[in-house]
Amino acid sequence: MTAPVRRKGNRDALIALLAADRGIDRRKFLKGMGAGTLLALGGPALLAACSRDGSNGTGNGGDERSLTFANWPLYIDVVEDDWWWETSSIDDFEAETGIKMNYLEEVNDNTEWFAKVQAQLSAGQPTGRDLAALTDWMVDRLIRLGWLEKLDHSKIPNIANLETALAEAPFDPDRTYSLPWQSGFTAIGYNPNLTGRELTSLEDIFDPAFAGRVAMLTESRDTLGLVMLTMGIDPATFTMDELHQAIDKIKPYVDSGHIRRFTGNDYADDLVNGNLAVCFAWSGDIVQLQYDNPDLQFLFPEEGLMIWSDNMVIPKGAQNVDEAHEWMNFVYRPDIAAKIAAWVNFIPPVKGTKEALLAAAEEMEDEELADLANNPLIFPSQDILATTHIFRGMTEDEEREMDEAFQALIGA
Repeated sequence: MTAPVRRKGNRDALIALLAADRGIDRRKFLKGMGAGTLLALGGPALLAACSRDGSNGTGNGGDERSLTFANWPLYIDVVEDDWWWETSSIDDFEAETGIKMNYLEEVNDNTEWFAKVQAQLSAGQPTGRDLAALTDWMVDRLIRLGWLEKLDHSKIPNIANLETALAEAPFDPDRTYSLPWQSGFTAIGYNPNLTGRELTSLEDIFDPAFAGRVAMLTESRDTLGLVMLTMGIDPATFTMDELHQAIDKIKPYVDSGHIRRFTGNDYADDLVNGNLAVCFAWSGDIVQLQYDNPDLQFLFPEEGLMIWSDNMVIPKGAQNVDEAHEWMNFVYRPDIAAKIAAWVNFIPPVKGTKEALLAAAEEMEDEELADLANNPLIFPSQDILATTHIFRGMTEDEEREMDEAFQALIGA
């Protein structure tokens, strides 16, 4: 079976070429390379499409309304020659509101970005960023430190479109401080030609038949969260004793060689090439890998699966709070969320996005866009979303304890 041609082929080819040339796995490349690095590696045209101006995000100049949004690289739609739309979501926002977007691809890593703004936030000074997209656990830390502005839900009426499964998070139960930007699943990726059967359970990763052809993730929250689910432990409410029980369950499989290794996204090549039969995997990766190997499967396990989000937050002291609310309300329109989802291939947090994408596909008479809208890894059913779990927030001492125990387990 021939893999379909992707409309984002130019972008994906650049990512693959640059990442392979440096021995970098794809997800870490996407999440770990900043705008300046991409420029240095030879992607000026790509960055020019994403960067809105040359400013450094220090707030409004004169009377012009503006907004500075710090996000991860390659995490928003960009217009290309072979793209479905003639305008991007940022183009649409600027045209409709008159607000100038200063879009910064500067969140290379949660901890690194935190260090960049920590001194300003601790001193009660503005960071020059009105919005930032940060992962669940980092949002939890910023909430505990008191370094985020509260959201005014009355200024975000489209918050009514927030997916029910994401409406409450352990670290922000009422979404007082955060609104999801994009989400993804963590569960099992596998090749049924190598497993010899369909998998149904997270416990299948421990099947002796797969010994030596198994990988787990170096991301502790993903790996430990999934193993907790095999033990009937809720990752949203676990005790530290239960966390150590999960580590103890994994250890014999490390010692015996059943687990080949712990990986980042570098499990991708091994899964495609057949060196791995089964592994813990991220849904967005499997969407991409299925273009190379359509036989690969992502399991929605009977025990449930992990879900994570990168969330929009307003740093304390932001200068353009109203504009930040307008952007959040704008991207929670299904038609705008559809553009973003078609580009990034992660799970949109906005109800109605699938229907908007299907409507666009029908209008354009484009089967590829319709196939994208029907991909359950991008548009999961409500039944699937109801089985998802979020890893709970942790104190600094708990994080340190987990990191030390997990690093000892994986031999890092």
